[in-house]
Amino acid sequence: MIYFVVVILLVLLILLFSGIRIVPQAHEYVIEFLGKYKTTWSAGIHFLIPFFERIAKKITLKEQVLDSPPQPVITKDNVTMQIDTVVYFKVFDAKLYTYGAVNPMSALENLTATTLRNIVGELELDGTLTSRDTINGKMTEILDVATDQWGMKVNRVELKNIIPPKEIQVAMEKQMKAERDRRETLLQAEGHKAAAITRAEGDKQAMILEAEGQRDARIARAEGEAKAVFLAKKAEADGIRVIKEAGANAAVLELKRYEALMKVAEGKAAKLIIPTDTVEAVKRNVIFSETAGVGDVTWPAPEEKKPQREDPCCDEDVADDFIRPDQSAFQEE
Repeated sequence: MIYFVVVILLVLLILLFSGIRIVPQAHEYVIEFLGKYKTTWSAGIHFLIPFFERIAKKITLKEQVLDSPPQPVITKDNVTMQIDTVVYFKVFDAKLYTYGAVNPMSALENLTATTLRNIVGELELDGTLTSRDTINGKMTEILDVATDQWGMKVNRVELKNIIPPKEIQVAMEKQMKAERDRRETLLQAEGHKAAAITRAEGDKQAMILEAEGQRDARIARAEGEAKAVFLAKKAEADGIRVIKEAGANAAVLELKRYEALMKVAEGKAAKLIIPTDTVEAVKRNVIFSETAGVGDVTWPAPEEKKPQREDPCCDEDVADDFIRPDQSAFQEE
């Protein structure tokens, strides 16, 4: 009898310990009592009544990913392409997820395929290739509303791959190559244009700088000549002032004036017209002759008269008397 009681106690302890359940974090367990939904266990320790209660479903509350295989989709312009999608979702109600659909994952996959066909069927090929964000937004909105009754929350839908037919890919590659060639031509033309403009601007600046340099050179040359003339005149004025301060008389000043005239006429075939007064003509001629040596001229000797034949009529003494008065008169002159 004692052994029987011990066995019963051991069986009860085993059943008691076997009914203890620990639910991990971010998980929920759906509990049924005699085949009917009873409660939902959250994270922590729980006790399950043996033979009467059971765990109907273990559900994770983490975000899950549904990667659908490529689906054939026909666009508005009758182009068939393969598109596969990726759906990000999470369970927010374990009871609805357990009893809302027989297979919620399969239901979500099929719903994603049909929704994708409906949206892409309203777009053309180019619109499908360039409207990924629009398609993603519409699919997210539609799937989120449809899966609420399954206890699921669709957070995001992404088009993973869009695979057009082979002939469409070839045509797209040719179009892309033509577009790239066009862009290359435009870029080269713009580069040549920019180079020509830059070259023209450089030539323009060079011409402007050259003109400015010539202008500055002419200005500097003119200023230098003006300064040289000014200094020469100043030196001449200083010389005249020194001569005046030294007390030079009119004769010395006149001599200096003629010296200047001689320097002007030196080495040149030029005529100098010197206006003079009648009163001072003699004095200036003397000074000029002394300075330039103009008056140093020797008069030519008188020509010898041919001997005359003796006149038999006249004697020698009479002839001598007749000739001498004339020679004395010439010598006096």
